[in-house]
Amino acid sequence: MNTPQAAMKPIQRSRLRLFAGKRYFIWKRYLKWCTSRSKVAKQRTSEILSNEVMTHATPLLRSLRNVDMVLQYNKITNLRLAIAKLDGLLVRPGETFSYWRSIGKPSKRKGYLEGMVLHYGGFHSGVGGGLCQLSNLIYWMTLHTPLTVTERHRHSYDVFPDEQRTQPFGSGATCSYNYLDLQMKNNTNQTYQLKLWLDDSHLHGEWRCDEQSLYKYEVYESDHRISLEPWGGYIRSNKISRKIFTRTGDLVGDEAVTDNYALMMYSPLLHG
Repeated sequence: MNTPQAAMKPIQRSRLRLFAGKRYFIWKRYLKWCTSRSKVAKQRTSEILSNEVMTHATPLLRSLRNVDMVLQYNKITNLRLAIAKLDGLLVRPGETFSYWRSIGKPSKRKGYLEGMVLHYGGFHSGVGGGLCQLSNLIYWMTLHTPLTVTERHRHSYDVFPDEQRTQPFGSGATCSYNYLDLQMKNNTNQTYQLKLWLDDSHLHGEWRCDEQSLYKYEVYESDHRISLEPWGGYIRSNKISRKIFTRTGDLVGDEAVTDNYALMMYSPLLHG
């Protein structure tokens, strides 16, 4: 039987194949944008909705082995530019949030700098690099709301050890313009608002709402394991689920969110 773990055995592809494949998916996404009938959230406002639903923050700088800190400082500039397109965005009932349709293509002309880009188990510099930190944050916050995630792509490689990790493994969302998008739809009767900002040390985010939330959410992992595959690589896997509570603390639901599988690019015994 071809298990998900077995299917993750790395396949070497030529640069031409990778280039052509990426262009194919980019233009396929453009076509989908042109033909889609989804109502995309577009309006932003400086007026802040009254009710906080979920707030979270992640550190801007991490000490990562063999990663030039310049790329992380450049990431802060990239985050600031992307936040300017997202902060205050309203997602009304029936509307869909699209990460890339809101931000647009990161380019030098727009002021984006070379940041760290994860690529097939390694990393290199690329214009707009580091924006996965923002998509990770938004996805994690969304799991604590009634918004419905309609597109999310997991990280296929586990590149760095868990130093300073505060969330379960596999609870982020990778992004690459424009074919690896993060999307969620508002199937509720309330309007939600995305708030984002930077301070000296952290990226901050909030989902806010025009009404008080009826439920609270607890996201957790289960079945976490690391397995040595017959072809010699280590696969890390888990399940992400969430419990749903009323405002009075009564458990009313426990639902699966996603299964994760990632090829480890470091020794399982390596810490930090």
